[in-house]
Amino acid sequence: MTRISNISVIVLTKNEEAGIASTLAQLRDFEDVIVVDSQSDDRTVEIAIASGARVVDFVWNGEYPKKKQWALENAGTVNQWVLLLDADEFPSPSLRDELVTLEKSLARRREGAFDINLLYRFGGRYLRYGHVVTKRSLLHINRAAFPVIDDLSAPGIREVEGHYQPEVAAPIGRLRHRIVHDDRDPVSSWFARHNRYSDWEAHLRLNARLRRDIASKRTLKGRIFDGLPFKPAMFFGYAYVARLGFLDGRAGLDYATALTTYYWQIGLKTREALRLQAAAQERS
Repeated sequence: MTRISNISVIVLTKNEEAGIASTLAQLRDFEDVIVVDSQSDDRTVEIAIASGARVVDFVWNGEYPKKKQWALENAGTVNQWVLLLDADEFPSPSLRDELVTLEKSLARRREGAFDINLLYRFGGRYLRYGHVVTKRSLLHINRAAFPVIDDLSAPGIREVEGHYQPEVAAPIGRLRHRIVHDDRDPVSSWFARHNRYSDWEAHLRLNARLRRDIASKRTLKGRIFDGLPFKPAMFFGYAYVARLGFLDGRAGLDYATALTTYYWQIGLKTREALRLQAAAQERS
């Protein structure tokens, strides 16, 4: 099996003992793998070291840079090209082969980053259809950087950058194959995370300048969708019908419904905050 020596991998962790060994096993073909860990109080670090990864501790100071950008700057990667992954993500076999081919030309490439689609696991099933998340995950550390966003007072998302992409001072490429997002947590964890995310998104909608700033740093698909009216209904039609989410069976219906509910939460929380603001102004 060909080793990948010109692309480093950074895996972001916090209390990931249940799945980190499986993730790192999928990265064994990469010569430089670094786990950036946020003071886990379980066996994440011990397992990562036993799996052959280097571990770098991250302690957030409440300011920028947040975790992803900090990792790019401080993890000590051997290479300038970095595959940045969450603890439950790894390249599919076809993406791994694509990276083997790509790394041979990376030294002379002009791109600053590559966008990669996710193969998402939800409700125990990999979703082949429906809504597809795109992440700018393969980054040149001198050409791509996560922006500083005025969201330190926002609820919901703290030490890790929110739902926006790194800025790139170079062309952006796209890879054909997918990163596997192997989410094996119970669905209650998914809802708990997205409850926090919806707090952050609702905060953006109360600050027009901040919302515009972050929207400009999302993918084209994200920017278009951010401005749509009747978003929950529009999303369900897009994900479940137009993108053939129904072909994923019950899991496809559950995922489309869960994300539709997420967008409904954002709208509901925004309307509640506006109502409370109006009431406070009337009392003052």
